[in-house]
Amino acid sequence: MILPIVAYGHPILRKKAIDITPGEAGIGQFITDLWETMYATDGVGLAAPQVNRSIRIFVIDGNPLSEKYPEAKNFRQCFINARIIEEEGEPWGYSEGCLSIPEIHESVERKPRVHIQYLDEQFQPHDEWFEGANARVIQHEYDHLEGILFTDLLSTLRKTMLRRKLSDISHGNIKIDYRMIFPINKKRK
Repeated sequence: MILPIVAYGHPILRKKAIDITPGEAGIGQFITDLWETMYATDGVGLAAPQVNRSIRIFVIDGNPLSEKYPEAKNFRQCFINARIIEEEGEPWGYSEGCLSIPEIHESVERKPRVHIQYLDEQFQPHDEWFEGANARVIQHEYDHLEGILFTDLLSTLRKTMLRRKLSDISHGNIKIDYRMIFPINKKRK
């Protein structure tokens, strides 16, 4: 089932998500719904808070980035109860966007390597390092679990310049191709 995306300004996007218990009822279907929603909205990643569930899970498919970033080819993974242990390297800028903040893309600085511990869809544990575009997408989606949005990482000046656009998103004054939940007037598209 394709789920509606929660828009910028909704309080769930600022909450720290909680861990999932292995064997939690309905989690398999929810993961399927996350994948389906991400593909239907042309996303590269999608975190549970973006579909109004404050639980620690996100999915990533880096294939759309693989032409420019070869490490993203065939990178398709579900991350459950993820914890970033360490980030390293010289930060590099990349124009990020977000399904919860449509029509805004801004350069965000992130470190190129990330060490993360997580469970996969079968609740098997992993302790891995990721690099380049894969690390960047992981960091972006992980931030959603921590209540952080990519706009939080922008300069004060840039945030001020985007204030009107962000307000329009919160109020549902945008045109998009997917359903959204808007926080200000509770309008659904």
